[in-house]
Amino acid sequence: MTTPKEILLGTLEDLGRDDFEKFKWHLKNGSVEGLPAIPVSKLENAERTNIVDLMFDTYSINTFEVAKNLLGRINKNDLLENLNKTIPEPTGNKHVEEGAQVR
Repeated sequence: MTTPKEILLGTLEDLGRDDFEKFKWHLKNGSVEGLPAIPVSKLENAERTNIVDLMFDTYSINTFEVAKNLLGRINKNDLLENLNKTIPEPTGNKHVEEGAQVR
């Protein structure tokens, strides 16, 4: 069985260098309303595996919503569609899910 972290890692591995840098840029600029940005110092030299861990540590059950939002922002609709088909259903506190709005 593939874990959620492996699913996200596979998606990030499908990003080219420039798109990966854009993805990280959005993470450091807090591009998702209601959710914190990841500090630049943690993102500067981070590899894809580090980004996966940072995203799960920062966004918890909202990680896939953040990833989908950012993939849309960088026009990677093919990866967004694939992620929509493969992501697990969120589990956890419903209040947390509703508290963060993804634009």
